[in-house]
Amino acid sequence: TRWKRDKSGNIVKSSDGKPILQFVSILRGDTKEWAIPGGMVDPGEHVSVTVKREFAEEAMDSTTAKDGDKKAIEEKISHYFDEGEKIYAGYVDDPRNTDNSWMETVAYNFHDEKGDGVGQFTLHAGDDAVGVKWTDISSSLKLYASHADFVEATAKRLKAHW
Repeated sequence: TRWKRDKSGNIVKSSDGKPILQFVSILRGDTKEWAIPGGMVDPGEHVSVTVKREFAEEAMDSTTAKDGDKKAIEEKISHYFDEGEKIYAGYVDDPRNTDNSWMETVAYNFHDEKGDGVGQFTLHAGDDAVGVKWTDISSSLKLYASHADFVEATAKRLKAHW
């Protein structure tokens, strides 16, 4: 996430006086719904590695980057993703759930307070994402599965507009 800023770099506030928070959203190729970047943890992979890999693939198109460019992307996001705040862990309502199997997730927020980190990244959709953008957070958001719940929790934690 980052704070929405005007051309002078000042944080933009909503009509309720609270700052407007933005998050990187991806347009899923399968359902054509906007979502938080993320994906499945590979066998033996730690969640922190998955978070970096999926963001690089979906929001910065590392899957089609040349080796040198891919390494630069990984280095760029590595520092940013060193620290995050866990927003949620556990069962989630998901259209892929069945009586015999279900989705569980861990959702983290990585916030760029000053807007000089991830807020400056060039976003480019890749992997299974067909679109990517910075999205203003508000209660009118329609997102894939339970993603709006995680975004709402993040906005409330940061005392942002919802």
